Amino acid sequence: MPIELGDLMPHFTALNTNGEKFDTKEYVGKKPLVIYFYPKDNTPGCTIQACGFRDQYQDFTDLGAEVIGISSDTVDSHDTFAKRYKLPFTLLSDPDKKIRKLFGVPSGLLGILPGRVTYVIDKQGKVVWMFDNSINARKHISKALEAIKKIVS
Repeated sequence: MPIELGDLMPHFTALNTNGEKFDTKEYVGKKPLVIYFYPKDNTPGCTIQACGFRDQYQDFTDLGAEVIGISSDTVDSHDTFAKRYKLPFTLLSDPDKKIRKLFGVPSGLLGILPGRVTYVIDKQGKVVWMFDNSINARKHISKALEAIKKIVS
């Protein structure tokens, strides 16, 4: 079952760009999260999206939120991608697509590519906003920022 508005974010762990374990338990109850699933490192749309989050990362952190990107790429691929584009936020590796399945992220582009979905999770771990748009990667950033502003004001 896909996650819906009002649902609690499922607990998960994954490896970040440094090969260290990331655990959602370290964030729930402490800060809102922007979790975005994207198809692949170093592709045009995904690079636009990642750089958009990078360029507005300070706006998210000023509001107390953390940004997390997730794809099925390897830790090494994420590390290279993050360094190349100076990404200040966490990228998580989901090689077996367990986290993607946990959230119910649909496939995009005729089922060929993994989908592009962004979730905003409030401090208590509840999903308060979702945006599913595989085509317009740039739009995810401004819409996620609007959603964060609403829950922290």
